[in-house]
Amino acid sequence: MNIGTQSIRLRRAVGIAVTTGAVLASGALYASPVQAAAAPTIAAKGGFVMNDANGKSLYTKAADTRLSTGSTTKIMTAKVVLAQKNLNLDAKVTIQMAYSDYIVANNASSARLIVGDKVTVRQLLYGLMLPSGCDAAYALADKFGTGTTRAARVKSFIGKMNADAKKLGLKNTNFDSFDGIGKGNNYSTPRDLTKIASSAMKSANFRAIVKTKSYTAKTVTKTGSTRTMAPWTNTNGLLSSYSGTIGVKTGSGPTAKYCLVFAATKSGRTVIGTVLASTSSAQRETDAKKIMNYGFGKI
Repeated sequence: MNIGTQSIRLRRAVGIAVTTGAVLASGALYASPVQAAAAPTIAAKGGFVMNDANGKSLYTKAADTRLSTGSTTKIMTAKVVLAQKNLNLDAKVTIQMAYSDYIVANNASSARLIVGDKVTVRQLLYGLMLPSGCDAAYALADKFGTGTTRAARVKSFIGKMNADAKKLGLKNTNFDSFDGIGKGNNYSTPRDLTKIASSAMKSANFRAIVKTKSYTAKTVTKTGSTRTMAPWTNTNGLLSSYSGTIGVKTGSGPTAKYCLVFAATKSGRTVIGTVLASTSSAQRETDAKKIMNYGFGKI
């Protein structure tokens, strides 16, 4: 073999080696495909996140398992109120002793409404969603249910909540209360609650309420004077700790543990989701942040 032939073969070998190396580096030959980020582990028993634009699932954990919802129930309470025909948000509701007695009897979260005060529907919605007032929930159910007795009106209102869930096609949701303090038959799933919240967020009034960190109501007393209520602070800590958060609602209870329905927008993309039965108020926020980050990474 002469020197020229050796030189040609050497150049060919080098060329093949360089080409093969480039192909391998590019992953076109033999290289394993890049693995997607692993789904995060959360403490909550159930979790779900979806792309709010198209409803595509981005994260699931026991997403269709029925669990107690605690005060995340109040998302549907607000949704039903805001869907009323010819709704007047400035209509006044007189606070009844029954609402106060209910709070005391159930050791329930309260907007600290004063018996005899006249409070607008708008103010009641803020009292419902920010401090999670069960007294505000009772007042709204009494106002927007139908019937000749308070019990009948409340039953009617809860019926409207269930009718709305059915209209959304939710098969794993049932409400037996207006605030989450149920009688053992108040449940939903991470997926269903997320769908309820997504539907509720189509209301500009709902969106404005659930992204508000603090609200001060001025009510009218029995004597006609103005009472400035102590500010209501939103129980959703994500509004201060997670950039882009636009809602939605916390929940807790002996059975429900710690729940959170949440939504955030970044770069024009919105994810919305739910964690149910987490282990603490801090952990539910950690769970939500983990799966929101994961969700944003997939859209």
